[in-house]
Amino acid sequence: MTVCIKVDKFMSQNLKHKTITGVIWSSFEQFSVSGIQFLVLVIMARLLTPSDYGLVAMLQIFIAVSQSLINSGFSQALIRKVDRTQSDLSTVFYFNIIVGLILYAILFVCAPFIARFYSAPELVNITRVVALGLLFNSITVVQRTLLTIEINFKKQAKATLVSAIVSGIIGISLAYYGFGVWAIVAQQISNLGLNALILWLISHWRPVGVFSMQSFRELFGFGSRLLVSGLIDTLYRNMYLIVIGKGFSKADLGYYTRAHQFSDFPAASLTGIFQRVTYPVLCTMQSDNAKLASNYRRLLRLVAYIIFPIMIGLAALSKPLVLLLLKEQWLFTADLLMIICISMMFYPIHAINLNLLQVEGRSDLFLRLEIIKKIIGIAILCITIPMGLIAMCIGQIFSSVICLAVNTHYTGELIQIGFAAQMKDLLPTLFLSFSMGAIVFIVSTFVASNILQLVLGVFIGVLYYIVISYFFNIYEFKEFISLISKR
Repeated sequence: MTVCIKVDKFMSQNLKHKTITGVIWSSFEQFSVSGIQFLVLVIMARLLTPSDYGLVAMLQIFIAVSQSLINSGFSQALIRKVDRTQSDLSTVFYFNIIVGLILYAILFVCAPFIARFYSAPELVNITRVVALGLLFNSITVVQRTLLTIEINFKKQAKATLVSAIVSGIIGISLAYYGFGVWAIVAQQISNLGLNALILWLISHWRPVGVFSMQSFRELFGFGSRLLVSGLIDTLYRNMYLIVIGKGFSKADLGYYTRAHQFSDFPAASLTGIFQRVTYPVLCTMQSDNAKLASNYRRLLRLVAYIIFPIMIGLAALSKPLVLLLLKEQWLFTADLLMIICISMMFYPIHAINLNLLQVEGRSDLFLRLEIIKKIIGIAILCITIPMGLIAMCIGQIFSSVICLAVNTHYTGELIQIGFAAQMKDLLPTLFLSFSMGAIVFIVSTFVASNILQLVLGVFIGVLYYIVISYFFNIYEFKEFISLISKR
């Protein structure tokens, strides 16, 4: 009995160590790469025009949908399967390559029709080159999945960092020498190509000559619902790009995509870190609902405590940030960014709720939720389209809040942490973040210089957040300090 307790304690400590290490390396990867990409974006945006970015953004939905089809939910299925075999891995590998080749051929043939739809003839060649990225992604799905299973983000960090730096240099150089939209295309393709090459060089896994229909059926049985859910989510998230690209100008689409990219930097990056690390860890607790619920609740509160103030602060300082980093021609991006940040602050809460359904193996509920939420989102989009781009972005806030209530329904049924319980946990952080944002916004209006607005705003915001957290003895603050001090 004593031996079993010691073994359990060792496994728990080992898992905690791997989780913390995974968070550190995943954070390094996400923020170093995202930071480099953000810097590249700023430099290239000053050399290029909103229309250049709008052209490439018109293709985003086609590339995103294709990428969802390549993955087909197999990554999550492999991570969740404890007794995965070489046959499983090789089957997924060959399937990804076949699907990648088929999708590239389809986009190559359909390129003239895409260009005609947007009334942009230059999209023919751009589509055929950008679609090459699908082939690079198709050959690295298994490598990434295996490294995620091992919670080994150190190798992934090396690959993404090197490819981000080299591709950034290529993109900036071409933009400087006047290649316009092709600088963006070259930067994207070189990034994916280099990343694929490095992952193959540092990965020890190689496929064997086996394609097992039994493995395919078993993995696809779980992954197929995630595939459909992912496709629905991808189509919905990129629907705005189609509407703006078709009904508004290329410049408007450029403004919108840049605003989203600014908000994605903190929201999506931080969410990606926690998702990648906690999904394989929570999967180890899938048979113990009490333990799963306890850790899930702590995770949710900690993530909100970190992300909410960042997004609210970014919204408050959106104008001086855009004016300082970009030129005056991008000013409209600041108005859109302020609104989008409010809707994106709930993104990690959505993601973690859906993560739980995957941990519990309920991909059927995952799919059902996606369908319901997208019907709500499309309805709000249809209502706001005639009102203009600002109204469409405001609609995303309402959609995010309503869909959060829908998302948490099954979380409440599975582990008794529903919408009311989650909102009760998150309310203190929500109030603290909005009060901080209001103070930062008011103070920044009394300063003329953009750089002083940013420096003063960040300083006051961080100071206010820490002081209030300390004096009101906020639990998440102590949890965050505890994690830092233990490391």
